[in-house]
Amino acid sequence: MSTAFLPSFWALVPAAGVGSRMRADRPKQYLQLAGKTILEHSLGCFLDHPQLSGLVVSLAADDPYWPTLACAQDPRIQRAEGGRERADSVLNGLLRLTELGAQEQDWVLVHDAARPNLARSDLDLLLAELADDPVGGLLGVPARDTLKRAGADGRVRETVDRALIWQAYTPQMFRLGPLHRALAEALVADVAITDESSAIEWAGQAPRLIEGRADNLKITRPEDLDWLRQRWAGRR
Repeated sequence: MSTAFLPSFWALVPAAGVGSRMRADRPKQYLQLAGKTILEHSLGCFLDHPQLSGLVVSLAADDPYWPTLACAQDPRIQRAEGGRERADSVLNGLLRLTELGAQEQDWVLVHDAARPNLARSDLDLLLAELADDPVGGLLGVPARDTLKRAGADGRVRETVDRALIWQAYTPQMFRLGPLHRALAEALVADVAITDESSAIEWAGQAPRLIEGRADNLKITRPEDLDWLRQRWAGRR
């Protein structure tokens, strides 16, 4: 896909989480994968893209690992302060992007710090499909397995129609101004915001789903990292 027809964009990576389910000695984004940290891989797909205007990483104030990475010196990457929740980190990152010159209607792609297997083809597909979209959207994958709704007792209450269910992935692509307002207003209203799309949905908009690769997985548990290490064996 030619990049000549793709819009310019800013990238924002919230990376202040601790990833307790990994049971590791450091936040999961700093675990090693094929000679680099997970975070470095997650940033790489954006840094290699010619349409990138700039990138902000939201980090914990006392993060001791980031300064040790070579990419911490990359002039295209700027740091923002991470917050207590993902939405707080994204809001701080959006404010930092504004300081760097991002405009109200500029596209911002928010990507998980622990999602290192984003394919360039998926990134280009998202940019191309949403370039003129009035709302924006996100990468996702239609549910493949049979889905069950459980009760509080752990027993099945019903089988859910999987034809209507998608798994939400990242990047999630929205314009800076509307995303900032949606997040800020949702947090003031004490609404549970699990991703950027949920904030836009709460604001009354319907983000578009763009089907991407199923292997754009988020590393959450040790077996996720084991799977990628096996898949990337020999990669440097």
